[in-house]
Order: sequence, then structure tokens, then C-alpha cells
Amino acid sequence: MKRWMLSGFVLIAFGMGFFKALQHPPAAGFALHSYPAAENNAAKFQSHFASSALHIQTHAASLVELKDGRIRAFWFEGSREGAKDVEIRSAVFDPAQGLWSAEQTVATRERTEQALQRYVSKLGNPVAGRAADGTLWLYYVTVSLGGWAGSSITALTSIDEGATWSSPRRLITSPFLNISTLVKGTPFLYGDGTLGLPVYHEFIGKFGELLRFDQRGAIVDKQRLSSSKDHGLQPVLLAKNADEALVLMRHAGDEHRNVVSVSTRDGGRHWSEPVRSTLANPDAALTAVALSDERMLAVLNNQKQGRDALSLMVSVDGGANWKTVYQLEDQRGQKLEELNYLKIAEGLARDSDAKVATAPGDYVASAQQQVCPEHNCRFEFSYPYLIQARRGDFHLVYTWNRSFIKHVTFTQAWLDQRLKEAR
Repeated sequence: MKRWMLSGFVLIAFGMGFFKALQHPPAAGFALHSYPAAENNAAKFQSHFASSALHIQTHAASLVELKDGRIRAFWFEGSREGAKDVEIRSAVFDPAQGLWSAEQTVATRERTEQALQRYVSKLGNPVAGRAADGTLWLYYVTVSLGGWAGSSITALTSIDEGATWSSPRRLITSPFLNISTLVKGTPFLYGDGTLGLPVYHEFIGKFGELLRFDQRGAIVDKQRLSSSKDHGLQPVLLAKNADEALVLMRHAGDEHRNVVSVSTRDGGRHWSEPVRSTLANPDAALTAVALSDERMLAVLNNQKQGRDALSLMVSVDGGANWKTVYQLEDQRGQKLEELNYLKIAEGLARDSDAKVATAPGDYVASAQQQVCPEHNCRFEFSYPYLIQARRGDFHLVYTWNRSFIKHVTFTQAWLDQRLKEAR
């Protein structure tokens, strides 16, 4: 009897998937961003800490540009990843002043649980995107039972640039129990104004997908990008033009340790078989953007093991080959006895943000709490998220030693200078 019931569930799931596959909306191609000549022609590179809370674990940041040119960041923080006290937090960066605002709470486990009217054990991975009508959408991961493989996606909307948010609602992304859908990659627009959201699955098999939302936020299409054997997670889409795009995915397998990629030539209607790219990957998240001059930038841990180095990479041939433009962080080969670690971490914190000079001990102690379990220290620079703003400058955030969100901003002139030096 149990076998028949299980078979029935599987048939229903496959039936619903097949029915949906017959109703793909017309191919719309990809919407491309046009960036005017950079307003700031100076070669400028700066860094700050976007988050400010001390002695807490902070992770998985994302960015979205506001209508007035400011940059809003989101991340999750709490006593540890997966803890009941984890909240989705946000702050705003003003490029004119070079300052971050105070943090604010966007979502908590309790508020999410109350709105969804279902038990929620933990929150994670917030990702923000802007719909064609200007509405901000914030997607984040919620789990009711089990680990991250039991996740579903919850969404909020804002019509005032993130000052206030709607009540959370749970998205139905899978016909079978609606579990194991997570977000990390940057949302994007199709040519017809629908919104694309890269997602991934971890339950039983690990693979990447794309969701497509209409103007009301309803899911109108779902596409598989890889299969379980490819071990591709956390897809990031790079649109070359209206018809062509490249997707890069974190490699979650034990062998090969290279970024997984797929491509399309018909506006996302069909996707190629997954292949291994030339980018190394230690089972860690990556980020990338396509520039208007056909170059591509990527930020990742370009190594087979560990997250102790973070590289800014460039491709000039559509993603076939990559080279390092700038080493954002590099602590490979360091001796990690605790006293030596603390000395190095203090120097890194000072270099990351000028305000640290007034209280470096607090920042170092926060890092020590997160990455020195039982006095066995490590460095971690992970989960990067990169965007290009309308004025042409770039903004990057990433996890700094699990204790802060580090923000790096650089101009097109700085990038061009680095590219000349990298030739």
C-alpha cells in the first residue's frame, strides 16, 4: 500500500511537471542594461564594512541599486548559521558620502512564521531584484523541517525602496512537497518584462534551475539547467545579448572542482549540456556580471580547496577563458596559530575599513569567535555578490571571516587600469 502511495505521489509530481512544460511562455530574450559613460573617470577603489554588529555570525549578502543611486545590501546574521535567532538584515550605502547607514531588520523567523502560518525553523540567503514596474522583490530561504535541503522560498515586496515591506508569502516552486528550492544568484529581466530568478535544489540531487515570474509575481515558467550528475548549484546568469547568455554554477561534487557552465543561443528557450569551465571552484559560491563591451567579470574562490583567497577575474572571449584582474583577498599558506592569526586579522580589518582603526580589537575578536574554533583558526572570504550601477561603478559584497559583510567599490577607470596591467 505504501509503495502504491509513493508511486502515486511521484506520478502526480511528474504529471504536473509535464503539464507545466507544455505551457512555456513565448521566448522573450534577455533585457540588457545600457550604461552611459562613467560619471567618475578617476581610478578609484575603496572598501568598507557594510555590517556593523559585533560578535555575531554574518553571511550571504546581496545588493540592489535604488532609484536614487544608493545601494541597498541584504544579508543574514545570528548566533550561527541556521540558529533560531537569525534575521535578514539590510543597510544602505550612499556613494556620494561613502558611508553605510545603520542596519535594520527586514525579516525574522517569528514574523515569517506568523505570516506563513507554518512552523519555520530557520532563515537564510536573501536575494533582491527589481521588477519591470519598479517594485523591489526580496527572496529568502525558509526551512520548516530538516536542513537546507528542506528549504522553500519566501518573498517580500517593497514600493518605497526597502523602507517598508509587504507581509511574507511562500512561493510554490515544486509540485512535490514544495521543498528544496534555494536562492543565491542575481535576478534579471527578460525582454517582455518578466523577472528571472536563478534557483537551485539540494534534496536527493543537486542541480540549478531558472524561475520566471510575471508582473504579478506568479511563476509562469521553470527550466532545469543541470542534472544531479553535474553537481551544479547557485546559478548566475550573464546575458551577452538578447539571445545569448552564459550561466555559471558552483560545483558541489567531490571531483574536478571546476565551475559548471551552460549556455543558450535562443533567449533562454533551450540550454546546452553542462560543461566544466576553466574556473576552479572549491564548492563555493561565485558571482559575475556581463559588461556592455562584451567582457565578463567574475569574483570567486578560484582554487580547488579552501575559501582563504578571493579573486576578481575577467573573460574577453565569452567565458571560455579567464584571467585574474585583481587579488581581493589572499591568505593562502599562512601559519594559523591563534596569536599569528589575530595579528594578521587585525591588519586585514584595518585595511578593509578606516573606521576600524578606532577599535580594531572588537573586529578581531568578532572574527576570532567565528573562525577560531578550539584555537584552530582559518580565513574565509566567501559568497561574493557583484553588481554594476547605472553610473558605471561596481559594487561587491562578500562574507569576511564569517563575522562581517565587506563592501568593495571600484570605478570603470580603475578596472580599465587593472586590465591593462593584467595583459
